Amino acid sequence: MWIKALLMPPISQRLLSRARVLRLRARAEHRRIARGGRHQVHYFHQVDDPYSALTAAILPDLAARYDLDLLPHIVGAPPDTAAPERARLVVYSRKDAQCLAGHCGLEFRDPGTQPSPAAVQQATGLLIAAIGQQRFVALAGPVSARLWAHPLVSSMSAAPEWGLLAPHQDAVARHLAASGALRQKLGHYLGATFYYEGEWYWGLDRLHHLEQRLQGLGAQRPGVSGVMFPPAPDLEAPAALAQPAPIDFFCSLRSPYSAIVAPRVFALAQRTGAPVRLRYVLPMVMRGLPVPREKRRYISQDAAREAFVRGIPFGRLNDPVGRPTERGLALIPLADRLGLGQRYVLSFMQGVWSEGLDAGSDRGLRAIAGRAGLPWDAAQLALQDEAWRATAEANREALFSLGLWGVPSFRVGDTAVWGQDRLWAVQATLLRQLQGA
Repeated sequence: MWIKALLMPPISQRLLSRARVLRLRARAEHRRIARGGRHQVHYFHQVDDPYSALTAAILPDLAARYDLDLLPHIVGAPPDTAAPERARLVVYSRKDAQCLAGHCGLEFRDPGTQPSPAAVQQATGLLIAAIGQQRFVALAGPVSARLWAHPLVSSMSAAPEWGLLAPHQDAVARHLAASGALRQKLGHYLGATFYYEGEWYWGLDRLHHLEQRLQGLGAQRPGVSGVMFPPAPDLEAPAALAQPAPIDFFCSLRSPYSAIVAPRVFALAQRTGAPVRLRYVLPMVMRGLPVPREKRRYISQDAAREAFVRGIPFGRLNDPVGRPTERGLALIPLADRLGLGQRYVLSFMQGVWSEGLDAGSDRGLRAIAGRAGLPWDAAQLALQDEAWRATAEANREALFSLGLWGVPSFRVGDTAVWGQDRLWAVQATLLRQLQGA
């Protein structure tokens, strides 16, 4: 174990460094030019996924902005190992897609139910036919819109204006199998995903990364600048809120996304005066939920990319799974009692996710605790107290009661969202108070 703790920081620093990302991109572009190929972007569409419906709606704009070949594939839902709380994921995805659509100026309304299997089957056949006719980009949006507007009605075939004839079920099955295998081979598990020369981009939330990369290669058409959906800016100036609602911050010390959003959450709280309630939970893997290799790889690479955009140090990591996380959690109650909870969490996250400190060792944890202002003698006593486990379990139950299960998640007022890329929703909820809403 000590060898892993010793070797992981320099290895991860090299693998997740921005310099390596740029080198790999340059090599990919060199190979493309050498073979005389065009820019080819693979798009993986899951018919009954609301995020795919949103993404399908913007494909014509994306194709119009760049000189590229968009290669579509219809895929099924992610495997159980990548979606451990599938029922909650399905319900939350619809609600979140409606929220995201409003944020991005698109149309999507949660119908309160998933499309029927018959409707999904019909839409799948039509979209595969559209791929065969090279009309997917134009028709994916309308087909998806009709599916979600009438999720329980099998009316896809009653659309002569599309001029599509669904293929035989055997051909559909072959397409789904081949597309699923390709998605796994290239290293992903979700729908609404783009793949371009070694990197993955999920839905509208990561489209700006793909656009910036294509623009860096000069693939944009004349007059194109900026990106369609830029990251929402964080609040920079103080906002004087009268009695702002508290922010429940559900986090895990082993979550890279929790690590890169923690500084932003605390900065938002400071600028609005909203108190933050730390609602720490045990990592999924420490609760017996496996995480597939392609998911682990994508999350680490994506977190590094998101951290770079926000200017947050990340990448020289020392995975705190197991004992390091337990020791880290044991000190949170002490930090809270001393009024140092936020400082301690930031110190821990910085230590294990950007400095490679081993929180499983006294040397590493002492450095983390000392920087936050925790006396080491008091910390040693806190490490012997197991009371934090009950708190972590209570927090997990509270998280599940909100219809959420993953971290980081947030609740403020009547808003409950999941993901570091939904902090804008928390901020918007707080600012509505300032606007008198």
